[in-house]
Parts: sequence; C-alpha cells; structure tokens
Amino acid sequence: MLQGLLSALGIYKIYRRWLRTQIDLDQTPEHIGVILDGNRRWASQREMIPWQGHRRGAEKVKSFLEWCLERDINTVTLYAFSTENFNRSEEEVEELMKIYEENLREILTSDIIHENQVRIRAIGRINLLPERVKSLIEEIEGVTKDYERFYLNIALAYGGRAEIVDAAREIAAKVMSGELTAEDIDENLIEGHLYTSHLPKPDPDLIIRTSGEARLSNFLIWQSAYSELFMVDVYWPDFREIDLDRAIRSYQSRYRRFGK
Repeated sequence: MLQGLLSALGIYKIYRRWLRTQIDLDQTPEHIGVILDGNRRWASQREMIPWQGHRRGAEKVKSFLEWCLERDINTVTLYAFSTENFNRSEEEVEELMKIYEENLREILTSDIIHENQVRIRAIGRINLLPERVKSLIEEIEGVTKDYERFYLNIALAYGGRAEIVDAAREIAAKVMSGELTAEDIDENLIEGHLYTSHLPKPDPDLIIRTSGEARLSNFLIWQSAYSELFMVDVYWPDFREIDLDRAIRSYQSRYRRFGK
C-alpha cells in the first residue's frame, strides 16, 4: 500500500532520479550474480499457486536484463533452479520447466539479445533437464556463441558444490590419462574447469539476493570468495530498478581490499 501511495505522489520517480545521481555509471560492477528468491512466497501472499509466482519472476528477469544493459554491466549470472529444487513436487518442477521452455523460445528471437550481442550459456548439470529444455539451450548457445559484448548465464540444475565436484572429476580424469600431473593442479587450473570458465570475468563483483534471506545457498561458492553481497528485503517479482541502483551504490561505497 505504501509503495502504491508513493508512486501515486510521484515520489518514487523523484527518488529514482535522485538515486541515479548517486552512482557512477563508469564504475558499475562488471559481473553481477543474482539469487532469484521469493517467487513462491510472493504467490502465497496473493493466494496464488506457486508457479504463478515463478511466471511473474520470469517476467522480472526480462526487465532486470534491460536495466543491466542500460548500465553497461558486462556479465549477469542468474540462479534460477538449483539441484535441490528437483526435490519439489513433480507438478511444480514440471510447471517450472514449461516456464523455462517458453522463455528460452522467446530468447531465440529476442531483439534485445541479438542487438546487444548477448552470449547466453546455461550452467549446471544440464543433463538432468528434460530433453526439450536441453535442446533449446543447445540451440540458443549455438546462435549466440560468437557474441562477446555481454554475457548472460542461467544457472539451471546448478549447485556450487556439484560444480566443484564436476571440475575435480575432469581434472582427475586428465591426471589418470597422463595429460596432467598432480603438481599441475592449482587455483587457475580448477577455475579453468568450472562452468564459468568461458567468461572474461568469472568471479562476480556483486551478488544480490532477494527476499531478505542472507545466505548464498550453494551459489557460485568458488567464484564468490571476494564478492560483495547485497540482500534486498523484497521478493524477486517485486524487485525494482531502484533496488538495482541501491545495490550498485552500496557496492561503490565499499572499500575492496581482496585480503590485502
């Protein structure tokens, strides 16, 4: 009710304009990760079924990507579906897969994606997804593989620990085949076998989590070692442009020492 009243008074627009003056658009984060949390609770508050919240959340992703492009943020990684999410009801998982399928089809012909040359990758254990979703992912990755201006990563069937396990398995197989030795293993080698190895900057500068929760929930746990965290006390479908600018302003106000 309060947000609606402020909007009616025009205060929201005034605040948004003022907030834009508080951030340096030449110093925005290069890579932002987002934990898209609160879709189901958003739906529950409105006495809707859970996937209605997921659909509204998917619509918000489109707006969020446009805001990031306007701010010249090079890379965005979205935590959409974790390996643990497969434990939800079969009906909810199936509805989620339908939403992903619909939105992936839209991406194929999206002017925003192609005009801005956004390279898209799905990261995670993609083999666990339905064939129709895997097929669309393969098609989208192929169509955008030569784009290098912006990067959008969609974490599906993703888990940070699973990512490290998969990297360790690949490295172990190369050691066993003689391609590598144990002495070759260092941080750079491990990073080169993570799902994010294709990115110009794999480590996010800033991670945003919605819904007010204050944990990473197994998201980019290797890459986030020095990421700044920003927790927003709104559910993802209610995330606003000013919330992004507040996160950027907070990021720019922090002194990043990287352990020095």
